[in-house]
Amino acid sequence: MASVDVRTRTGESKGSVELDDALFGIEPNQDVLHQVVTAQLAARRRGTHSTLTRAEVRGGGAKPWRQKGTGRARQGSTRSPHWAGGGVAMGPKPRDYSQKTPKKMIELALRSALSDRAAEGKVAVVDAWDFAAPKTREAKAAIDALGLTGKVLVVLEHDDVTAAKSFRNLPDVQPIRAAQLNAYDILRNDWVVFTRATLPSAGQAPAPAPAPASAPAPATTEAPAPAAEPAAQAPAAASEPAPPEEQA
Repeated sequence: MASVDVRTRTGESKGSVELDDALFGIEPNQDVLHQVVTAQLAARRRGTHSTLTRAEVRGGGAKPWRQKGTGRARQGSTRSPHWAGGGVAMGPKPRDYSQKTPKKMIELALRSALSDRAAEGKVAVVDAWDFAAPKTREAKAAIDALGLTGKVLVVLEHDDVTAAKSFRNLPDVQPIRAAQLNAYDILRNDWVVFTRATLPSAGQAPAPAPAPASAPAPATTEAPAPAAEPAAQAPAAASEPAPPEEQA
């Protein structure tokens, strides 16, 4: 495993950490990277473009001139595509550009992008972003102290709002949450900066996954209990009409 020095935001050394070979040490798959990045960029397209066909353009209901005898070409409507102000033939209409990409391809593309940056020595690890308050000046000083040049991708924890506000105004720094890390943002930046808490490993499980699974469990186990009580009382209700038969 390759190791990376862990430093504070002032540049002081705080030991080292090993990068997981399953994430940072594979051979990048260029074909998968290209396909996943293309799909990600396609999903960003809004697809709201729309042009009017000859049936949608207003006007043109009357024939411009009679069929024969004028010496001009026959015409049926002034809203035909070859007329100025007419409809558009085969023009763009609203559509969805998103592509279906298998999860394994997305994971492979992410590992390929991380491995590419690790092979270039462009992966940095910070002990923690201990900003007392959101300060762009302090964030700029931290980037300079760490010696990061070019475009920098800063991977933050979900609740690290102070650091996100500190970095967001720097033009060459892109803050991103660890759960939103993707291949495209890694490739478009020169450096990837993690903290000890956000540094991924192959054995990590997504944090939000267990919460929804455990919440509905008590409701399903307790629900059958009230349903059993009316069934037990049913025979008692059926046995009550017996005394009138004995009196008869």
